[in-house]
Amino acid sequence: MFVISNDRFDTKVPVKVWLQSGEMLEKGCLEQALHLAKLPFVRRWVCLMPDTHMGKGMPIGGVIAARDVIIPNAVGSDIGCGMIFAPLNVKLEQVEGITTGNGSLIQLLIGDILRNIPTGVNRYKTPQKSSVLDLAGEQMELYEDNPELLFLMEDGYYQTGTLGGGNHFIELQVDEEGFLGIMIHSGSRHMGKKICDVFHKKARVLNEKWYSQVPDEYRLAFFPTDTEEGKQYIRWMNLALDYAYENRQRMMERVMELTVKHLKKYAHVDVEFGEVINCHHNYAAIENHYGENVWVHRKGATPARAGEIAVIPGAMGSYSYVVEGLGNPESFFSSSHGAGRSYSRKGAMEAFSTEQVILDLREHQVVLGKHKKNDVAEECRFAYKDIDMVMEQQKELVKPLKKLRTVGVVKG
Repeated sequence: MFVISNDRFDTKVPVKVWLQSGEMLEKGCLEQALHLAKLPFVRRWVCLMPDTHMGKGMPIGGVIAARDVIIPNAVGSDIGCGMIFAPLNVKLEQVEGITTGNGSLIQLLIGDILRNIPTGVNRYKTPQKSSVLDLAGEQMELYEDNPELLFLMEDGYYQTGTLGGGNHFIELQVDEEGFLGIMIHSGSRHMGKKICDVFHKKARVLNEKWYSQVPDEYRLAFFPTDTEEGKQYIRWMNLALDYAYENRQRMMERVMELTVKHLKKYAHVDVEFGEVINCHHNYAAIENHYGENVWVHRKGATPARAGEIAVIPGAMGSYSYVVEGLGNPESFFSSSHGAGRSYSRKGAMEAFSTEQVILDLREHQVVLGKHKKNDVAEECRFAYKDIDMVMEQQKELVKPLKKLRTVGVVKG
């Protein structure tokens, strides 16, 4: 870790970066971190995790603690984006080499997941079950002050249990002992983006009205948490968090069903699942740090309290980790949320061809499930930092429990 002092750039607080040196930090990311460090309500310091890179307003892989203030763009547009992981009692060697009418058993399973779970902009044609949306409907008085967002509740029934696109994925993985596991990365779908966009716009109007000291070009418009608008945002944010959590659960349940079905039929094994881990890495919550209640914003950062179990994914065709938090107070009990991009999506498409990525996946014996492959380079492993380097940089934040390699992946 290195520290950028507040004297050097005339900021109110320093910036702590979990990287070896400043050369590893991109210019745009540093500029955004300095903007955060100038905010009058940010406490102690700004944290940048080792996977950090430039985001909208606040860097991805950034963590701040704010007093009595919440910032929509410091949570991000995919509110509740996060990970879910379930280990199996079945080893890869028990399913390798088994052929079906649709290729290998892994190919069959990945193909069936792709057919059964909508990806990208696709959704279910009929409403799905959602206890989160049912409860929200019963508590409509909490949300009716924002009529422009109410459509999200009805819309959400068609997206519960869907993957989305971008860096979201469903993977079949194998750990270092040979056991299989299922990992899913997804969030609140359209709900989170719409909530962020609407409330960021409201915050900009109010900040101009209040003659806020925060320049509009920082894209960090805020609400004091005791204002009506601040309370409204928090309610909608928490709804999106609960929805994202349930969305991952529903997908995991479906993937489990398909896994049991195919492994029992073709490998003749009785599948059992271990304890499921489900955690957010885009959210804000009231927490106590250094004796003060603050709103901790984690934008692309995983909670890592002492003993807390979490999931840190790598890139498609690479490695991921199950970790245990070490409860480091300097990071506000946080760690990275993944490997972090080293190329933008556009940059990756320009640098790497579809053929190059497909051949790389084939060379590493990774089965790809994707409807359209012409944009596969956006999410290739070359577009991301080395996950092992990221893990090395945060040894004081988390302890690895499992290292997992991709066997099959479904992408939007």
